Amino acid sequence: MFNHKFTNMSRKLKIRQKILLYILTFTAFLYIISIGYILYNSRKTVNEDAITKTQLTARVTAKEISSIFERELTLVRTLSQAFTVFKDLPQKQWEKLFLDMYMPVLKENPQVYSLWDSWEYKAYIPGYDKDYGRFVITTWREGTQLKWLYDQRSLTGDPPIYGAYKKKGIEAIWEPYVDQVTTGKADTKLMITYSSPIYVNGTFGGIIATDQGLESLQEIVSAIKPVTGSYAYLVSNTGIIAGHPDKEMIYKNISEVFPDEMTSQNLLERVQKGEEFNFIKTDEFGKKHLICYSPIIAGKINTPWALVLSAPLDVITASAKKTLYISLIVSIIGLFIMVFMLLFISDNLTKPITKITEILKRIAKGEISNELIVNLNTGDEIEEMAIALNTSIEGLNQKTDFANEIGKGNYDSSLDLLSEKDALGKSLQYMRESLRNAATEEENRKVEDQKRSWANEGFAKFGEILRQSNTDLQKLCDNVIVNLVKYTGANQGGVFLWNEEDKYNQYFELVSAFAWDRKKYITKQVEKGEGLVGACAMERETIFMTEVPDDYVMISSGLGESNPRCVILVPLKHEEEVLGVIEMASFKVLEKYEIEFIEKIAESIASTILSVKINARTKMLLEQSQMQAEEMKAQEEEMRQNMEELQATQEEVARKSGEIEGFINSISSSAYVIEYDLGGNIINVNDAFLQLVGVPRDQIIGSHHSNNLVLTEQQKKEYGIFWDNLKAGMTKKTKSKLSWSGRTIELLETYIPVKDTDGHITKIMKLAFEIGEFND
Repeated sequence: MFNHKFTNMSRKLKIRQKILLYILTFTAFLYIISIGYILYNSRKTVNEDAITKTQLTARVTAKEISSIFERELTLVRTLSQAFTVFKDLPQKQWEKLFLDMYMPVLKENPQVYSLWDSWEYKAYIPGYDKDYGRFVITTWREGTQLKWLYDQRSLTGDPPIYGAYKKKGIEAIWEPYVDQVTTGKADTKLMITYSSPIYVNGTFGGIIATDQGLESLQEIVSAIKPVTGSYAYLVSNTGIIAGHPDKEMIYKNISEVFPDEMTSQNLLERVQKGEEFNFIKTDEFGKKHLICYSPIIAGKINTPWALVLSAPLDVITASAKKTLYISLIVSIIGLFIMVFMLLFISDNLTKPITKITEILKRIAKGEISNELIVNLNTGDEIEEMAIALNTSIEGLNQKTDFANEIGKGNYDSSLDLLSEKDALGKSLQYMRESLRNAATEEENRKVEDQKRSWANEGFAKFGEILRQSNTDLQKLCDNVIVNLVKYTGANQGGVFLWNEEDKYNQYFELVSAFAWDRKKYITKQVEKGEGLVGACAMERETIFMTEVPDDYVMISSGLGESNPRCVILVPLKHEEEVLGVIEMASFKVLEKYEIEFIEKIAESIASTILSVKINARTKMLLEQSQMQAEEMKAQEEEMRQNMEELQATQEEVARKSGEIEGFINSISSSAYVIEYDLGGNIINVNDAFLQLVGVPRDQIIGSHHSNNLVLTEQQKKEYGIFWDNLKAGMTKKTKSKLSWSGRTIELLETYIPVKDTDGHITKIMKLAFEIGEFND
């Protein structure tokens, strides 16, 4: 709702008010955003620079301490490298020699509290095989005096600190510790040790070390105060505070002093990795401090320490706040100056614009005259606006005159465009051309309507011709070619149909012609692919020629003869099947719409020709069907008679089969019947024979003819001939004796060869009678 009211209000404001409202609001907003962004980034950059400087201070100080550590390590490293010659000297000699060397070194390095060495018995006493036990030369200062002591240590085992160093065998800065080991010293101190190993032939032989009190480091860190309220302290590799302005903090572990940061910032882990980092910490009074950790790495040691610098955050960022306040005041002053300049500029802009606005209002009401021309000499875009307005007024005057001329029908009147982008002028020119072309287009439309009307009338005319002539092919072709030549204004034409009555001699035949020179086609036959007619049929496309050879065809009349100006051949095709070709010649060149008309009519003609052919073929097939029906009727009568004769024959066969079956049953009941295959094996017997011999059927079936047969010597000799004669088809009668179960049976037998329908002998049947029956 507020936006709606604001929009309505802005529509009612004058341009000066809108400039002040929109531009001033937007500019002020953009100005405030930009200044705010710049101030924010400036403050952020200054804060980051302050943090970077504080971190850099910690880094530089850490490097100074690293150089001190490196200096002390260099001292012991040099001595350890020089003392590798101890094995080449007698023990008493090198003991005194080393002591004489230590005293001047201790004297020249006041920061060193104690200089000592440790020699492993195992390394220089032959036959000593224990891993512990060592000889120690210790020099130390006590007030202004330098003292020394020969001592034996680790005879029962190495102390933890020394044992750990001995195991690593590398340069090291020991963790802070209380020196309570050396006997004979007057006091004990909180110390750190710089040590370097002595290696002889790659074997650990001892160490050279210096002990220094933490008070030397305390002096260094106490002097580090880059800003008011800042302080620094040292942290060893294991987190022990080795130097701090507050002496109560010395020798405490950071895990107990800063337990929260120990967990949240992983202090000990990052110190041992040698990382440089910083974070913001809030003390118990709510004051924020920047805590910067910088690693201290010296020599070859892998146990870095850290210098920690704590600075109040408000102190190091004080300059950033001051810069912010100054920038804010400057920004407010700049905003007021900008508002004043916008008021001045808006007055100079709006006055000429108001004048131009009044003129535009008069133009909007339809007023066009030279009185509207305005003169401004501001020398800026507003003057260019006035010039453009004057040009538009002059152009409108010209366009008004031009429109009046067009309204009078004067299409030859001209109009000069103001520029290539003069849309109104181009529209008026386009309107003139449109009106000029309207009459031509109307005439063309009438011509097209006449063509469509001509084609529609032709379709109706030939549709009627095709309907009336769809029973006689010759009459159809005659009517089609006569009317088509006349309707298209051609001079002559012919219809060629595909003749396929003889499948071995098929060709296109001229079946109808109108005003055609018959000499052109003496035989009236054209092969497929021959000439233009054959080519048209092969290609299934229209052939239209306007350059006709002199010897192709002549159009004759009573006044003479001449070549046609065009020849057209159109295939008569139905669904890609070419039924024929229409060829026409004309003195006038057929137009495109006439050619399209002939092509469409050709489709209808082809469809009708196909229909006529189908009807003729159907009629012929119907007549053939009737003749075949009469022939089938006669054949059915003959078949009926044959069936009656066949039925009589079947009845006779059935009767004879009954007689034969009765005959066989009679024989089976009165005689013994045995059937043999051609190998002489029994394949079947009747029940009478089984009763005679008293043997089951399964024992007899498969047995040979000669089994149980009692033969004379003569019969044995003739036995093979006997079976050969049977196989040859001869019937045999004989007497035989059988011996079954101790019983002799004499039979009178008749052997009959049995043939199949092809006359081949398939088995031998034997009819037998017992001779005793005849005697009875």
